[in-house]
Amino acid sequence: MRILEEDRTVKVGNYEFGGDKPLVIAGPCSVENRDQIIDIAKKAREKGAHLLRGGVFKPRTSPYDFQGIGIEALTYMVEAKQITGMPIVTELMDLAHLDYFLEHVDVIQIGSRNMYNYPLLKALGEIDKPVLLKRGFSATIKEWICSAEYIAKGGNTQIILCERGIRSFDSYTRNMLDLTAVPIMKKETGLPVIVDPSHGTGRRELVGIMSKAALAAGADGLIIEAHTHPDLSVSDKEQTIGIEELGQIIHQMTAL
Repeated sequence: MRILEEDRTVKVGNYEFGGDKPLVIAGPCSVENRDQIIDIAKKAREKGAHLLRGGVFKPRTSPYDFQGIGIEALTYMVEAKQITGMPIVTELMDLAHLDYFLEHVDVIQIGSRNMYNYPLLKALGEIDKPVLLKRGFSATIKEWICSAEYIAKGGNTQIILCERGIRSFDSYTRNMLDLTAVPIMKKETGLPVIVDPSHGTGRRELVGIMSKAALAAGADGLIIEAHTHPDLSVSDKEQTIGIEELGQIIHQMTAL
């Protein structure tokens, strides 16, 4: 049973997910400092990116990996938005920060690990704010749909779904990017669906080609990890592309 009776779009500022044109969300895996995120935002905007992403809180498998710099990072993202006009997307992990996110964040992201955090999803169902719901790395299509329904059941149907790859037996890529999920989820939910080729592959050299494949599959947009100095990124540098390549992907997308 579809979440919505009719296909819908999700508006974020002047942009519309699920409309006639695919959108690109771009930025670093993690906000490292003020100068870094503002510089990336300016250059990503110049290349045609529409929304700015950046990790404020970083859920990591290892407790010894960089965990993000927290609310301080969000203040830098807000400043980057003021300078560039780019709406901001970042991940919420704790309901204690929800009020602050409601005030400052344009799209609240729920990451792969929190797709099953049902109390968090229920709370997001009661707000008037777009939610970007990533697929869990071991989630079936049905489980992903049910997570979206937790949000929609509360009244918030401003949901953008994100295919970001699922765990498989092959370790050549970080995950297996399941592009069949794009037409399936659009059909089964009526919601816009975007693709994350960065997490979906974990390999910088595959981001561009899988971006084109995602758009060919009908994706309503892309979320891409991009950095002015990708080799110096404090997290996920193997899958982070440079700003010039980001511009090439957006140019190709526009041509398509």
